[in-house]
Amino acid sequence: MKEILRILEQNGRATPSQIAAMVDKPASQVKKVITRAEKDGIILKYKAIINWPKLGKEDIWALIEVRVTPQRGVGFDAIAERIYQFPQVYSAYLVSGTYDLAILVRGKNMQDISSFVAEKLAPLEQVQSAVTHFLLKRYKESGETFRIPTQSPLQPQPGMT
Repeated sequence: MKEILRILEQNGRATPSQIAAMVDKPASQVKKVITRAEKDGIILKYKAIINWPKLGKEDIWALIEVRVTPQRGVGFDAIAERIYQFPQVYSAYLVSGTYDLAILVRGKNMQDISSFVAEKLAPLEQVQSAVTHFLLKRYKESGETFRIPTQSPLQPQPGMT
C-alpha cells in the first residue's frame, strides 16, 4: 500500500494501470487500495502545483510565527483549529522553539495579509504575539522546483574566484 501511495504522492495523475505496472500488482488490486485510502481519509486530496508567475499572476504569501496560550485540557489544538479555519490560512503547524504555531497565509497583496493579522489573528484571546515573514520568491514547493539552475551550484559563478 505504501508503495502505491508514494507513487500517487509524486504523480496524482498516475492511473491504476500505470501504478500496477510499477508495483507488479493487478490494476484491480491497485484501484481497491486507492479507493480504500480515499474512503479512510489517508488520501486527502489530489493537487496540481501551478507556477503562477509564468502566467503573470501571483498572490502574496507570508509565514507567520504565532505564540499562543494553550488551553487547559486541549493544549494547542483548539486555537490551532480556530486559526486554520480562516480562508487565508493555507497551512498550519505546531512547532518547537520560540513560537508555538507556524502558519502559511495567502493574500492578494501585502495589505490583505496585514489586515488578516490585525483584524483576525491578533484579536484572538489566546494569541500572545505574531511575527510575519513575507515570502519573496519560491524556489521549491512540494518537491517541485520552479526554476532550473543554468549551471551547477557547485561551480564558481562568473567573477568569483
